[in-house]
Amino acid sequence: MHDHGGDRRRSAAWSATNYKITGGGEYDLVVRSRRTVTPEGERPLAVAVRGGVIAALRPYDEPPAAEESADLGDLPLLPGLVDSHVHVNEPGRTHWEGFATATRAAAAGGVTTIVDMPLNSLPPTVDVAALEVKRKAAEGRCHVDVGFWGGAIPGNLAGLRPLHEAGVMGVKCFLSPSGVDEFPALDRDGLRAALAEVASFDGLLIAHAEDPGLLAEPGGPAYDDFLRSRPQEAERRAVEQVIALAAETGARAHIVHVSAAACVEPLRAAQSAGVRVTAETCPHYLTLAADKT
Repeated sequence: MHDHGGDRRRSAAWSATNYKITGGGEYDLVVRSRRTVTPEGERPLAVAVRGGVIAALRPYDEPPAAEESADLGDLPLLPGLVDSHVHVNEPGRTHWEGFATATRAAAAGGVTTIVDMPLNSLPPTVDVAALEVKRKAAEGRCHVDVGFWGGAIPGNLAGLRPLHEAGVMGVKCFLSPSGVDEFPALDRDGLRAALAEVASFDGLLIAHAEDPGLLAEPGGPAYDDFLRSRPQEAERRAVEQVIALAAETGARAHIVHVSAAACVEPLRAAQSAGVRVTAETCPHYLTLAADKT
């Protein structure tokens, strides 16, 4: 839980006067707020935690005993967010972003868990050895919980199960150039093989879905030039390819950052047909329309 109200001075004053270590009790931690956000709305509650998990909700004025307690008063208390799509870039390109700055920024915005993408770091997270390098880079630098995606690239099919067993959330692939040479895209046969392998251990494959045959270099610097280089059809065709191969292999597949409205109906139809496919979008795709800019 994070303090989402007031400025730094107010937060500092709160932490100095309203946080107590009591040294005994049924729970590890109790956090109280008159504005605890629940599915039913804001309520005055005491949130009791045991073993890192919310164990009980009690009336604000009747908090249970705990090893530690905090009273937020009128500051809102709400669940932390999970950002499953973060490019931290450390090690190798830490000057772009590193674990210390990425996780501190996440905490400041109320994000309490991030999941780091496998590309951009050097080495990319395409085998267990690279995963351990990344975990070592993150050690002692994180202000929030951190998970990791593995990568599916040409030539590392045999490494997907070991990555899964080592604790990655799933494996990511690109169907078009990723922008970094060390993380090449999968062609159709490579995607089918990766999905079949992932299905064998009931893992998850996530895909950056664009058909490279329909992409082009922008013809100029204007926004319209960029839009013409990335037609909706390129995304729709790639999404349909993932759907078809997920249905064929029985794998779980997820499409990242869907931006084209043309993809919604194929995804809806696939889910209705029982294909194990999900998708995500981004807030700006829901509020900004390319044809109105």
